[in-house]
Amino acid sequence: MVVGAGPTGVMLASELRLQGVNVLVLERDAQPTEVVRALGMHARTMEVLEQRGVLDRFLEHGHTHPLRSYVAGIDKPQPEGLDTTHPYVLALPQPVTERLLTEHAVELGVEIRRDSEVVALSQDERGVTVELADGTRLRSRYLVGCDGGRSTVRKLVGIGFPGEPSRVDTLLGEMRLTADQDTVTAVTTEIRKTQKLFGAGHLGDGVYRVVVPAAEVAEDRTVAPTLAEFKRQLMATAGTDFGVHSPRWLSRFGDATRQAERYRADRVLLAGDAAHIHPPIGGQGLNLGIQDAFNLGWKLAATVHGWAPEGLLDTYAAERHPVAAAVLDQTRAQMELVSLTPGAQAVRRLISELMDFEEVNRYLIEKIIAVGIRYDFGAGDPLLGRRLRNIDLKQGRLYERMHEGRGLLLDRTGLLSVSGWADRIDHIVDADAELDVPAVLLRPDGHVVWVGAEQQGLVDQLPNWFGAARTS
Repeated sequence: MVVGAGPTGVMLASELRLQGVNVLVLERDAQPTEVVRALGMHARTMEVLEQRGVLDRFLEHGHTHPLRSYVAGIDKPQPEGLDTTHPYVLALPQPVTERLLTEHAVELGVEIRRDSEVVALSQDERGVTVELADGTRLRSRYLVGCDGGRSTVRKLVGIGFPGEPSRVDTLLGEMRLTADQDTVTAVTTEIRKTQKLFGAGHLGDGVYRVVVPAAEVAEDRTVAPTLAEFKRQLMATAGTDFGVHSPRWLSRFGDATRQAERYRADRVLLAGDAAHIHPPIGGQGLNLGIQDAFNLGWKLAATVHGWAPEGLLDTYAAERHPVAAAVLDQTRAQMELVSLTPGAQAVRRLISELMDFEEVNRYLIEKIIAVGIRYDFGAGDPLLGRRLRNIDLKQGRLYERMHEGRGLLLDRTGLLSVSGWADRIDHIVDADAELDVPAVLLRPDGHVVWVGAEQQGLVDQLPNWFGAARTS
């Protein structure tokens, strides 16, 4: 069972179903949310979707924009030579992303049950039992909490969520304005010269997405702000309230940073915001959750099917906890850089100077778009632990061969074999592959776990990720 039908939950359910695991997604809300908390999809998330053959449907609904101003709003030219075939951000409202991910999950056979709130949970050595608000009891072998920053699952299994509470709140909503477009553009441009947590972007049909600093941190974060609050804060920040009226929805977000002490409690795991929360600066939250799901899905499926090597499921936390911790650190740093205090502004000017160096600019952008991640698989070739970009093959491209979610041996030598693991790994022999090494072994999530040319070295590594060979 997966608790939570947001982007992380339905992505995880899709990955499990792709591997032949029966999945039930439980969602508390009766209807999908209309709140647009996330607007951008970064390169690694697009690669993930391309590896499963569904990226085109997302590209059809979104718009691409250069990767400028994604480091604390510091406007620099997009660095050249980014290690990805998607060197841009895809602007796509979160409700559209959720809808497309849900359609993909349903196509694979995932069952999604809405209006199903989990209120109790217990587990034993064979499985997990949950009780819903209506008294229904359900049981599964494993359960993953993808139910957001206030995760019920995390609380029910007693996993701590240490970190820092919000110090700064920001109001966010969609509403109509009476001010004309030229006035809105002029005011927004002027205010954003110093106040990066401000904006009024036209969504079409007279509706704007408005962002403005709140007067104070809310005591009860479940209570939405009022239109009167927006008006007061717009006047205080910009000297005009733009004549805002007729809100579609109103919300707030803070800059709290918290991370679960552990991502697993026996047969219960956490992913997405249930495992980590951070300021939304840089647009990384939705992307981080989808990438959590992509890492976890094949490992959990292997465990369910019984071929996972010992400890494989624990590599999920070992790999993803440091990634999230790094995102928490760099979003904390970015929030400091948008502060208006003299000290923060001095550091901002220094960082801006450093980003004039191409290497610094590229390094920071690749951290945000998550193509610079390298899991710790020990010493070895620089490719080890990294995901492989979508390279050219003799026939097509690499990601076209990964739609089924299997491992892959890309072999330029023609001398290697995955005999004994052919039910879990595809073998592509291609002497012309756009690769500077003889051969690489990829996990189902595209990360390189072996580089070499010798059969014995390959055989030594295969069981570590794909379990024992089949003898018949």
